[in-house]
Amino acid sequence: MLKSKSFVKKTKRGKILKVVREHYLRDDIYSGSELDPECPEESRVLSGSASCYIILDTNVVLHQIDLVEHPDVQDVIVPSVVLNEVKARNSSVYQRLRKVIGSKDKRFYVFANEHHRETYITAQPHESPNDRNDRSIRVTAEWYAKRIPAMRIVLVSDDRDNREKLSHTYENLLAKSSMEYAKMRENDVPGLLDLIAHFSNADNQGVAGDGAPRKSDSNKKKIRIYREHESTSKIMAAIKAGTLHQGSLRVSRYNPFEGWVGSQSIGQDILIRNKLDMNRAMDGDIVAVELLPEDKWKAPCSKLPEKERDTDDLLDAEDTGVETPHVAMIDPEDDPSLSGEKIKPTGVVVGIIKRNWRSRGYCGSLLPPKEGAPPYKDSHTTSVLFCPIEKKYPMVRIQTRQAQTLQDKRLVVAIDGWSADSAHPDGHYVRTLGTIGDKEVETEVLIIENDINTAPFTPAVHACVPPLPWKVVEGDLADPNRKDFRHLPICSVDPPGCKDIDDALHVRELPGGNIELGVHIADVTHFLHPDSPMDIEASARATTTYLVQRRIDMLPKPLTEDICSLRANVERLAFSVVWEMTENAEILSTSFTKSVIKSRAALTYAEAQARIDDDRMQDEITKNLRIMNKIAKILRKKRMDRGALELASPEVKFEIDTETQDPLDVGMYQLRETNQMVEEMMLLANCSVAEKCLTSFPSNSLLRRHPVPPPRQFEPLLKAASAVGISIDTDTSKALAESLDKAVRKDDPYFNKLIRIMATRCMTQAIYFSSAEVSKQEYYHYGLAAPIYTHFTSPIRRYADVIVHRVLMAALGLNTLPDSLRDGTFMHQVVDNLNIRHRNAQHAGRASVDLHTLIFFKDKEVIADARVTRVKSNAIIVFIPKFGLEGSIMLEEDEAFILDEESQSLKKKSDATIAYKIFDPCAVKIQIQEGFGKRQSLVLRLVSRDKLSPEDKMTQ
Repeated sequence: MLKSKSFVKKTKRGKILKVVREHYLRDDIYSGSELDPECPEESRVLSGSASCYIILDTNVVLHQIDLVEHPDVQDVIVPSVVLNEVKARNSSVYQRLRKVIGSKDKRFYVFANEHHRETYITAQPHESPNDRNDRSIRVTAEWYAKRIPAMRIVLVSDDRDNREKLSHTYENLLAKSSMEYAKMRENDVPGLLDLIAHFSNADNQGVAGDGAPRKSDSNKKKIRIYREHESTSKIMAAIKAGTLHQGSLRVSRYNPFEGWVGSQSIGQDILIRNKLDMNRAMDGDIVAVELLPEDKWKAPCSKLPEKERDTDDLLDAEDTGVETPHVAMIDPEDDPSLSGEKIKPTGVVVGIIKRNWRSRGYCGSLLPPKEGAPPYKDSHTTSVLFCPIEKKYPMVRIQTRQAQTLQDKRLVVAIDGWSADSAHPDGHYVRTLGTIGDKEVETEVLIIENDINTAPFTPAVHACVPPLPWKVVEGDLADPNRKDFRHLPICSVDPPGCKDIDDALHVRELPGGNIELGVHIADVTHFLHPDSPMDIEASARATTTYLVQRRIDMLPKPLTEDICSLRANVERLAFSVVWEMTENAEILSTSFTKSVIKSRAALTYAEAQARIDDDRMQDEITKNLRIMNKIAKILRKKRMDRGALELASPEVKFEIDTETQDPLDVGMYQLRETNQMVEEMMLLANCSVAEKCLTSFPSNSLLRRHPVPPPRQFEPLLKAASAVGISIDTDTSKALAESLDKAVRKDDPYFNKLIRIMATRCMTQAIYFSSAEVSKQEYYHYGLAAPIYTHFTSPIRRYADVIVHRVLMAALGLNTLPDSLRDGTFMHQVVDNLNIRHRNAQHAGRASVDLHTLIFFKDKEVIADARVTRVKSNAIIVFIPKFGLEGSIMLEEDEAFILDEESQSLKKKSDATIAYKIFDPCAVKIQIQEGFGKRQSLVLRLVSRDKLSPEDKMTQ
């Protein structure tokens, strides 16, 4: 049966077109049930022994996806109208729903109701699209009730009107809210109730669909704590008029009661000085800020919070009958004029433009009962506070029947909403990860917190990988576009234990005295084809994530560790960049080619360095390493002369127990000349490839830039350096580099590295971008002092490099440029994902280091050398180089200190001989303490430097 749909649309040029689409209705769309005799065997998904079949409406999927994902929610019918509407409204929830549909154990069946002759409906006059879709879902439910009379059909909808309109013709047809459905399953699956998301607008009551207020809200008078948010239309008009300012809220790392909003309209950050002024905004939210009059501007708080959270936010409502909240603020009595800090533009949040709440939820644990309060019990629903792992997020109030069971567990909780009369956002329990402190559980926490995909690769992805054992075949060698470099003295230099070897190097002297230098990169795109299942998966993951004890791959292991890995003594396919240059590293020519190589050695940085340093070794590989090292030093000097920055980061390395995977030792990561040698070769290759790609495809190249940091970001560095008489010039990268070179103190050999670490923290984040979206003046890479740069050298672990390989192939005429790389909208989405995933992987790696540092210090007391990096009126912040740690040390509460902002120093009022100044060396005792929310944390205490052994004192 053929129907037609017609609608009008407006083109980009303003023309009005009438569009007519044919719509086919069919009789051969089946119910998917084992109880339906007409349903073919291959189409049967729904179990004949199920207690009921569930039909979901759109809003239940969008707002109760955690309930939908529960393993015991099975035999579910998803009308195609619901699937399409979810796809249009929330891509994240849509992907989660598709994953559930793909699970055989869940038995979810997509019913094509929009193409079935008996369930397709046309919109009635004056019927809204939403009402038409709701009616379509009801028609589907009624069709199932009629089709399978032996099975109970339950329509789950949180729309009361939708439930009431369901036909009562069929005895086996019911309508339930999500809450009612969870209660219906309470005896066999009690945990479902905890998964219900609560919304203030659901059914015009306080709960998702059960028509009754939340237990914790009953019999209470509510008072408004926060200012109501302005409407979107009012906010947009005010921003346009310049009376409000838009930006992303950043909550302070050390003080969660204070935040900043970067505003382009006023050219500097706006200080949000307390929780009330944040007005329910959370870190990462895009907010509208009202700037206060200048006479009300404040200085950043000079104190750190003396406790991590205020646990007395609410009085006992059962005693008072009135919720009387106290919103925690850091020292409301603190007079900013005494802090020594400069007054900053100060504002208040008046509206949320875009929430940054995570659909995946937040990890953390329950706040223990107050002292003297009765212990948690599992016998009834309890209102409890959940403490996120990240201090910058507020506590979340949840309802649970598992409070006693969950006391010592890591949980995932999702935020549902935050009303103006609540001190905390409301949320719901999602799942339990395991016992607090367990290494695997805490690793899962950091993976979830940073949104790292650890799901196994699907069969479709594995099907794209050539079977093992794999080897270079005659066809590869006969390819006229692939050169045979197997005779060259190629080797790789990597960290110890590296299995995914992306790059290898060679050098040889040419007749006439010039030098040929080659960088050979794994030819991943020979196996990774555009738009294949493996390519789609790699694009979504975007990067490999390196944790201390594991690697989470972007591509399947057979590719990363074998087929593409440039291992020693095996033939592999590569993409090579070869330069001819003088002995002074003046480049005469550059060529790019696909190749076949056979690496002669896979060396670690230490092994390569040992070869270079041992004059007795005169084999070809060792001699070539010395030549490459010499070239690298020349290239490095040229970069530095152009203004490239030599920055530093507090990297550490772990010695891991092979059986328990626990850290046995931790220490500073040692950089060698060979690290810099490989770095220079990779930088040279990346720059050369960037130039080639941009020349051929000026509008379709993927590049990487490092924006010039705005002056305000250098303020902490300038203030710290000035306090010890060091002048730092930040006008240009070259001026900064020269200033950093001169920043030395004879009495502290570690000072220069510390000042470089502080400079690194002032930098903006380097980002990927499409050449079509940015002006040429913004291509510049500030840190490298490079006019153009990209990533080409790590395609095994970075999808950005895969894209660059494809562009380079097209530039060389080896292939056509994929259509997707010509699509500006698509490339914008890809670039955004690359930047997000790259940043998440970095954060996960650091969090893994922090976790293993905690494990290392468990049951230990260690005294270590440290340096003061910041001073507050009630605390000092210290950096411990050996362990790459930074933390705060609270000073005695009963002792007053005077903060001198100019000299960045603290002096004790009663004894001026007790003083702390920025960059001062000190000694700290490091211990583990289980603190608020059952979180383990490192506790630092000052001790006498006399307790340090000579070898423990930092010398470089």
